[in-house]
Amino acid sequence: MQGTTQQFQDRARELQQRMGPQIEEARRNLSDLNTRVVGYIRENPGMCLLGALAFGFIVGKIASR
Repeated sequence: MQGTTQQFQDRARELQQRMGPQIEEARRNLSDLNTRVVGYIRENPGMCLLGALAFGFIVGKIASR
């Protein structure tokens, strides 16, 4: 049982070492995307509001069927 636990721990560490840089890159990409989206919304609040209303209307029509 002790050997199995050690194997799981070793595999978890190995996976963390391999996936760590990819996860960090994904985190940076999402942060960058969030910054750009927030900037766009701040520059075009009316357009975003109209888009949200249109999207809500369409979802409401589909859900009411």
